[in-house]
Amino acid sequence: MLDTGLSSPDAWESDMTDVQAQQRAQYPDNTWGDIAARDGDLPPVLALQANPPQDLRPIDFERYTSPRHFDLEIERMWKRVWQYATREEYLAEEGDYVVYDLARLSVVLVRTADGIKGYVNSCLHRGTKLKPSGDAGWSASLACPFHGWEWDLSGKIRKIPCEWEFPHLDKAKACLPEVRVDSWNGNVFISFAKDGPSLTEYLQDLPAHFANWDMTGWYVHTHIRKHLPGNWKLAQEAFMEAYHTPVVHPEMTNVVGDHNMQHDIFSDHVSRDLCAMATPSPTSTVTMTQQQLLDMMLVGDGSMVGERSEVPSGKTARWVMAQQLRETMRREHGLDYSGHSVPEMIDSIKYAVFPNVNFYPAPGLCLIQTFRPDGHDPDRSIFDQMVLRPKPASGDFTPAEVVDLAEDVPFSSVEGMDPFLASVLDQDTDIMRWQREGMYASATGVQILSNYQESRIRHLHDTLDRYLAGDL
Repeated sequence: MLDTGLSSPDAWESDMTDVQAQQRAQYPDNTWGDIAARDGDLPPVLALQANPPQDLRPIDFERYTSPRHFDLEIERMWKRVWQYATREEYLAEEGDYVVYDLARLSVVLVRTADGIKGYVNSCLHRGTKLKPSGDAGWSASLACPFHGWEWDLSGKIRKIPCEWEFPHLDKAKACLPEVRVDSWNGNVFISFAKDGPSLTEYLQDLPAHFANWDMTGWYVHTHIRKHLPGNWKLAQEAFMEAYHTPVVHPEMTNVVGDHNMQHDIFSDHVSRDLCAMATPSPTSTVTMTQQQLLDMMLVGDGSMVGERSEVPSGKTARWVMAQQLRETMRREHGLDYSGHSVPEMIDSIKYAVFPNVNFYPAPGLCLIQTFRPDGHDPDRSIFDQMVLRPKPASGDFTPAEVVDLAEDVPFSSVEGMDPFLASVLDQDTDIMRWQREGMYASATGVQILSNYQESRIRHLHDTLDRYLAGDL
């Protein structure tokens, strides 16, 4: 066994019955729960805390770098899970389509008269893709660009050039193969598995948690796709902890909680973290006024919030921002958020659904993030970030086209993107490259994760292992 710095394998087992007690002892009166409670009563779903003890074993870097492990993930996990593919607003009208790629797999999602269907993106003649990777738009049918075989939107063959050449083809059976498709909260998921749990069953705790957080009335206002220099798990894990924030994003520590975030694990497929905005990190050495906290507060779409208000005497930046957002939602969008708590309005409430999506439902930071392999390469991944805005009452809106960024093109180059958020994501991209290179250079071949702050990363690997073993 490699020397990992741990005294013995026995040390890998957490004996704490409440791993969150460690955080509460380290940051008394300054955990996310403490900060949020000072803003008023928490809704029951945010008052929950769940982070069971875990096996604290080291995690092999081969899980990120090995082509063999990557192939196993595709066959035993990606082909069996429900995975986020797109938003319903991209498939609003009959004939609208979106191509979703996963490694070498490809699906055309299309709105038909009978709802959204997902077809394997491969012609039954000689295999040519019916639609190119990354494509989206409108089409009256699905036709092969090579020899012109054509299917209607229901997946039935409708045209075969020189049909007399194929007396051996049973046209009734020449339908496009389908994948399972279902939607939740405006989000379209697919599953390559022919059977298994329904989407509702797969999402486990999520629908109940989101009972008061409707995302169907929102649409994708900006959509950025970034090609990243690391494995899909490496990319996703950067958004599962804030242990790195004081080092990688030091400017955030003055206005965002990090080491005092709350991390919850609810089921195999669902976990979350809760991060306080407009409050300093426990690592911050700068004293800021409430007005400064408000002026520097990070939101997902700063232009939607507009000019920051003045903080009245006796009030906090968090209270003012929440109130300003409620008023903006009411005045400009006709949405009533009067029953939403301060944390529900402004904090980073981030739910991860295994294997590839984060949902942020708070109006102040309403985002969707997805992670997947970039082609069939364990060292490359695709990161999609969608910033959502409320749908106008008039119904007049157009979901954003994808802005596709190569690895060396920064987020900060995208016109209209919140500059603070862009700089944070650029910092994350740079450190991913260093991390990937360091994994290959490592003498031990393993990483050691923290007990609590990185518990959701360990949970990701635990769930992945269950799929690889055939237990899920």
